Amino acid sequence: MKTIDLRSDTLTQPTAAMRDAMANAKVGDDVFEEDPTLKELELLGAKKTGKESALFVPSGTMGNLISLLSHCQRGDEVLLGDRSHIFLHEVGGMSALGGVHPHILTNSADGTLPLALIKQSIRDKDIHSPSTQLICLENTHNFCQGSPLKPEYMDKVALLAADHGLKIHLDGARLFNAAVALNLKVEDLTRQVDSVMFCLSKGLSAPVGSLVCGSGEFIKRARKFRKMVGGGMRQAGHLAAAGLVALESLVDRLKDDHLHAKVLADKLASTKGVELDQNGVKSNIIFFKMNHPHIDGDQFLNQLEEKSIKILMTDPGVFRAVLHREISKDQVETVAHAIDSILNAEGATK
Repeated sequence: MKTIDLRSDTLTQPTAAMRDAMANAKVGDDVFEEDPTLKELELLGAKKTGKESALFVPSGTMGNLISLLSHCQRGDEVLLGDRSHIFLHEVGGMSALGGVHPHILTNSADGTLPLALIKQSIRDKDIHSPSTQLICLENTHNFCQGSPLKPEYMDKVALLAADHGLKIHLDGARLFNAAVALNLKVEDLTRQVDSVMFCLSKGLSAPVGSLVCGSGEFIKRARKFRKMVGGGMRQAGHLAAAGLVALESLVDRLKDDHLHAKVLADKLASTKGVELDQNGVKSNIIFFKMNHPHIDGDQFLNQLEEKSIKILMTDPGVFRAVLHREISKDQVETVAHAIDSILNAEGATK
């Protein structure tokens, strides 16, 4: 039986059209800025986000890192959420490699940072404190149920940042999911920020890569930092070709992943032993709690794997399921039935 893998949308496989485009891509040396296919991808990424320029990077983590390095000097401070990917899952790169200080704020359930909290956390006058230079936001917000940040909120943060002379970086790993969820253009969610990173290798199904977008001067700095951390690539047009296919033909289908997430959430919400906020499911990510008197988290995962199903445990008893192109509606039904059978089978409560 084929494994149904819901651990992440990074598990998507490149499409046949991507493989063909990769094999036939026109390439050059990108460190010399001579790869025509990569240039085409970067122009398209900049256009989609409404920015002047863009830069291809191997991963979203590198994209976020070089963005922070480009905005900040050593000893500067960044405001970001306690549930943000940059803080939780990027190996402390901003501090280890950039000497940048993270100032952690509590995320609201919808992934936002309260405006009043941002304002009171800005530091620049006290000689004892680092100077705040940057606000980091995340859209969609992975560990806040995949919630999309609305442009109205982004506008308010932009006004606050401008009042205090701060820049904004957006971790938009699943930015296109946010745009699809809100039925908006991507540019509606990026016009408020100074830089944005988005991934091509999650729901958009490319095998490798992300784009960092911003002003021409910002991308010039980011290009140098990319080289510094080992991200300079040569004939990267083979990778860029898949990214072009992703942006040109796979964005609209993200709504299918969102629909499948809603279907699975509805089924799990009615399953005894599962706690889940159905109204919180806005894109392709589901978080739920498992409560069972005789089955712990590891046992639950093991029993799912015996049924050829994989999900991720993010905290004890808390699980994440991410819907993507490789998961069909029939497989959603299979997963829901499997979870119910594990938690509510005769003898499971004894």
